[in-house]
Amino acid sequence: MKVLPPIRDWSAAVRRSELMEIHLEALFQVSQMLGRPFRLQKTLMDLLHVLHEHGGMQRGMVSLLDTKRGDLLVSAVHGGIPQDQEIRYRPGEGIVGQILEQGEPIVLRRLGDDPRFLDRLRLYDRELPFIGVPICLGSGEQAGILAAQPPCCDELLYERAQFLVIVANLIARSVRLSLELERERQDLTAERDSLRWTVREQYGFDSIVGCSRPMQRVFEQVRQVAKWNATVLIRGESGTGKELVASAIHYNSPRASGPFVKLNCAALPDNLLESELFGHEKGAFTGALSQRKGRFEQAHHGTLFLDEIGDVSPAFQVKLLRVLQEGELERVGSSHTLQVDVRIIAATNRDLEAAVEAGHFREDLYYRLNVMPIVMPPLRERPEDIPELACFLVDKIGKRQGRKLTITDSAFRLLMRYAWPGNVRELENCLERGAIMSETGVIDQQAILLEAPDNLESRGAPRVAPVNLDDPNLEERERVLAALEQAGWVQAKAARLLGMTPRQIAYRIQTLNIKMRRI
Repeated sequence: MKVLPPIRDWSAAVRRSELMEIHLEALFQVSQMLGRPFRLQKTLMDLLHVLHEHGGMQRGMVSLLDTKRGDLLVSAVHGGIPQDQEIRYRPGEGIVGQILEQGEPIVLRRLGDDPRFLDRLRLYDRELPFIGVPICLGSGEQAGILAAQPPCCDELLYERAQFLVIVANLIARSVRLSLELERERQDLTAERDSLRWTVREQYGFDSIVGCSRPMQRVFEQVRQVAKWNATVLIRGESGTGKELVASAIHYNSPRASGPFVKLNCAALPDNLLESELFGHEKGAFTGALSQRKGRFEQAHHGTLFLDEIGDVSPAFQVKLLRVLQEGELERVGSSHTLQVDVRIIAATNRDLEAAVEAGHFREDLYYRLNVMPIVMPPLRERPEDIPELACFLVDKIGKRQGRKLTITDSAFRLLMRYAWPGNVRELENCLERGAIMSETGVIDQQAILLEAPDNLESRGAPRVAPVNLDDPNLEERERVLAALEQAGWVQAKAARLLGMTPRQIAYRIQTLNIKMRRI
């Protein structure tokens, strides 16, 4: 920027002094404005208003660099940008583009005399001076330009330009902060999306393994019910994967971006359960040192999973029913009613119908929960899923242990002949024990430790056919078992797979002490 000669006459010195006072007051207002929490677009508009009203600089304009496209986008104009217009300048294009390209201020005594003036905004007075200065972030990095017109062409253009340079430096700080906040927002968004993707992978349909008919029915029900906000009651024995199904419903529903909050109702007595679900006010009871939101509030706009709902006492069922019916609650120690928007997914391993009949479970609560029932089949009713489940769990255990694990066919066959009273949870524990017992990372028949058959018989579960590992006929026995399992325990089909006659395979089943299964 060209430095103008100093002013020598007294009247000019007075005008310079008055202008400095005006500029100082305007700078004070600008600095106060930029120190507040802001939205950059609104802040820039307010700043241009201050320049117009208090700084003696009219028709202010800020153009910021679009880093993706590499050009300037007009971001704020005193009086507003014309609607439905996106005004841009490429580097070197027009006066504005040259300021960006050169990184130096441009001061014009009469705007209309400069052939670079493009007049895209239809804003400026051609008869007045024009001052444009770069907004620099430091180290030669340009963030945009600030431009305005003084009210007249006089000997104070240099001072006015210096004033705009100072304002541009203040704007640069705000732009830098805005860019940092935007980068942090993008990082957080990327992290959120990554976590959401990880959670969906971990708790989505892929985490529920099974190709059997009972599991296919479950998958279809989950896909259908996930679309809606209906209350779901998941039923089944312990260890069948009820929580996984609840997670899959939530993370494949329109509420997937909301919270998924879980609570085991059987783990708490009524007084603590009420505080956990509804929250409490400070001083509501001994130990309530501060206000606390309950699980219903935490799950607002999301899903609340109430596990073991069948264990809730009849007294507490009344309080729970009101929230389910009205979507209203009061924190413990408060009379203020709160509205919550929560989808309920409940789970139980109890016979709720029998509990209703016996008077232990409220009939109205039962019907409120049992809108969409999903029954999880026990593992013993879907033995064809065991190989796929075992592979999935072995891979999961291997990741936890930080090594590659494999499982043999003989181990598969042993697992498929067991009744699994503890369902998938017991299967996972069994495989983890097998992994611990295996130094090589190969889980074979010898590494599988199952519960004693006598204990299983006391539960009414079928025994595992005993296998003598020292039996010289073990190899033939395993071959016949593999064929039977592949054939769905149909002897004629297994005989064809082995190249035998039905009589030959029947003889081997008898001599090899193979207990037939009914599928």
